[in-house]
Amino acid sequence: MRVITNPQIRIPTTQHYLITTCPIMDDSLAIDFTPRYRSDSVSSSSSSSLPPPPPHPRSRSPSPQPHDHHKLSVSSLRTTLGITSHTPHRHSYSGASDSKMSADPSSSSSLSTSVQERLFQKLLQSVLPSDFTLTNKDDVPGVKDPRSDDTRPAFSLTTMSHNFRRFNSRVGIVFIFQHRLLRLLSWKEPSHTLSLAAVYTFICLDPYLIFALPPIVILFFLMVPSFIARHPPAPNSIYTASGPAIAPPPEVRAVSEISKDFFRNLRDLQNSMDDFSLLHDKTIALIGPPTNFSDEKLSSAVFLVLFFASIAMFISANLLPWRFIFLVVGWTALALAHPKLRYVVFKTHNQHLLRQEKTVFEKVDSWVHNDFTLSTTPETREVEIFELQHRTSGGGYEPWLFSHTPYEPLSPARIADERPKGCRFFEDVKYPPGWEWSEGKWTLDLGSVMWVHERCLGGIEVEEEGERWVYDSEGEGRGEWRRRRWVRTVRRKYLES
Repeated sequence: MRVITNPQIRIPTTQHYLITTCPIMDDSLAIDFTPRYRSDSVSSSSSSSLPPPPPHPRSRSPSPQPHDHHKLSVSSLRTTLGITSHTPHRHSYSGASDSKMSADPSSSSSLSTSVQERLFQKLLQSVLPSDFTLTNKDDVPGVKDPRSDDTRPAFSLTTMSHNFRRFNSRVGIVFIFQHRLLRLLSWKEPSHTLSLAAVYTFICLDPYLIFALPPIVILFFLMVPSFIARHPPAPNSIYTASGPAIAPPPEVRAVSEISKDFFRNLRDLQNSMDDFSLLHDKTIALIGPPTNFSDEKLSSAVFLVLFFASIAMFISANLLPWRFIFLVVGWTALALAHPKLRYVVFKTHNQHLLRQEKTVFEKVDSWVHNDFTLSTTPETREVEIFELQHRTSGGGYEPWLFSHTPYEPLSPARIADERPKGCRFFEDVKYPPGWEWSEGKWTLDLGSVMWVHERCLGGIEVEEEGERWVYDSEGEGRGEWRRRRWVRTVRRKYLES
């Protein structure tokens, strides 16, 4: 028998064991991750938020046709949005009332705003589920939303519809720039495209000219057109731009919410969302499989190629003629954007290069899947559990529980006068998350002196023979608790291919 009262402090060595997971007997907390939907209450509140007013006895709305869902008349729109359509008698109007109504534009603007708000709220309610809520309390524990910001307003249908209307009435300048850029790159005006190529050439030959580009763009595309609009030329005369301004300055204003430009913006926004979705899906389909290790051999080959490419670029990046490279790439891209040349390139590719590309891809795929060998041996570790026994009034020891800590006299739990936590039976001991039991059963660790020294435990008495119990040391006798260590092998869980 060896008594350790003040062990020598040393750095514990690296161990290949894990702590097992066992049910907590004291102060356990069960977390329920099952989502609770409030479909009844939310749907009732959402339906009650927009109550349709009773129809006017004089108003009549045609019955909807079963096969004409794409047609939406004004009367059906009013009925859907819950707006009362009053149709007074023809004799109830007078000249004064007509002039008064025509001179008061606030009523028509408020009516259009109400129509739009109800329209967008109905649209968003049809997209979102009836039990949708988004708060910070709905986040999964341990997973932080990278987009969470407490200083920004929470999601609201009213705010969403209002901001969408404001955004759509002001986004037209973006689509105008997009359309002009596409026309410029698609050779609709060859002189304009060649001018762009010339500017790009000057920037490639002298990259410092790129800093002169922003003020030049502001001068020729903003200020000169604004000055011409302020000082328009006289008809059938030479433009001199002399004298005071004769026209108001041009201003970029938001379009009216009931106008053709507003619905043009809606059309462009709809098409842009479709273009972005297609581009997103094609990009993910192209980049995803080689980089997400769904095919581990292919991703390993890509990783190896990128690793050596990064090393080569670190060494030789300063030796490459980057100006000439960018110049050739830019001119090639502009040339391929020409409709006639693009047709010739695609035709040549389909006739002569398509078969060779398939052959090259097959050889690369064969090289990747035949020459790359992945390890199939599962990773194994050793887990531990401590069997704790408590001293009875008769001097013996009775089984207490299995804990993931030895519960030694100088442990923080003993100092804080806390009871040990764990499970009462061996069968309740669970493997760590992401692991599973390997072949074999629990084995008693006979090297009790070794694991005691590794943990630098003090105030204990080690039994070197027999059942390898480690007792609390209290003077000349044994203390209140004793423990011993059990070990078992686990292996990582792998997805079945």
